[in-house]
Amino acid sequence: MKFSVIFEAQLANPTPERERQTIRDCVEQAVLAEEMGFDRVWAVEHHSLMRYAHMSAPEIFLTWVAAKTSRIRIGHGVVCMPFNYNHPVRVAERAAMLDILSNGRLDLGAGRGATLQEMSLCGVDPDRTYAEVDEALRMIGRMWVNDTFEWHGKLLDIAPHSVLPRPVQRPHPPLYLACTKRDTVALAAEYGVGALVLGFAGTDEVAHLNKIYRDTIAKRSGDRFVSGVVNDHFSALCPTIVLDDGAEALRIGARGQRFFAESIYHWYGGGPPPAEDTEHDDNVAAIRRDAEFAVARLHEANIPVTPATTGNYNINHAYGTAAQAIDYVERLAHAGADEIMCLMQMGTIPQAACLETIRQWGRHVIPHLRRARQ
Repeated sequence: MKFSVIFEAQLANPTPERERQTIRDCVEQAVLAEEMGFDRVWAVEHHSLMRYAHMSAPEIFLTWVAAKTSRIRIGHGVVCMPFNYNHPVRVAERAAMLDILSNGRLDLGAGRGATLQEMSLCGVDPDRTYAEVDEALRMIGRMWVNDTFEWHGKLLDIAPHSVLPRPVQRPHPPLYLACTKRDTVALAAEYGVGALVLGFAGTDEVAHLNKIYRDTIAKRSGDRFVSGVVNDHFSALCPTIVLDDGAEALRIGARGQRFFAESIYHWYGGGPPPAEDTEHDDNVAAIRRDAEFAVARLHEANIPVTPATTGNYNINHAYGTAAQAIDYVERLAHAGADEIMCLMQMGTIPQAACLETIRQWGRHVIPHLRRARQ
């Protein structure tokens, strides 16, 4: 089992000064994660999503982290692959450069960048995003097979060119796909790439998604593989705050997750911006009220209530003491996760709580899980 940390560069009250400090805080967390035994850091890519994600240039962030570390793997979780965000050749060039500078530590995930806010900023056609992600992955999967690269696809046509530099990991760094829907999990399996399962729905939903992934792997023919190198790796999100005071960890974690959930509702569902002044709320009760409200709205609209639709309000995660976190991670492992992807950098979470959580995982959670699997 692998353990990682994922960064959104998310913050409440986003002044330029706080924004700069948040990004520096993420670097500090990443460096500490290596020291405490984590295997990987992931950085998202989003654009113009105030409060929700200020990580618009993850290749720069990851390069800075790579320069300050020596062992931990460096993960794009993910690159927005539609062409108006990033041309596939430019993705490949940057990925190879980072793979060289990190001495072969890069992992490369793909995603759609699917909010209307992002797509309108960059002129992305919503109707083409799936096809463009598909073609970009297939191009990257073949980019360095020969000394020159030639492509004649449905969307792009490229005469023979050299794509430089070449990565340390040949033919390319491991490929992944962001998975927020059940159909996308199956697609990742058909593509032969790792699944980055990003959601708050909990261990039962993770187990269900893992079954979809493994069942699709078992019956796939290989005709949809995007590369000659297959990566059947299932990584599951694990929201977490771990402190000696378990009740305080839950309070802080629930408050951060509420901010995260409201940010998602704002940018993906057209809701209001997240509440920023919630320091004195009963955060556990508040997020449960939010969940009840969301369920009522879905019923009114005759929309089926599923774990995915209400998952953002589920706070049954690794919030609490180290022992409580271990119990939750054991359940994620039983659900089939190959990697536990820790999310602690949520908009209202203090830096001290993030750093202490990384230390608690390094001292207690990760060693326990590794001993249990020897």
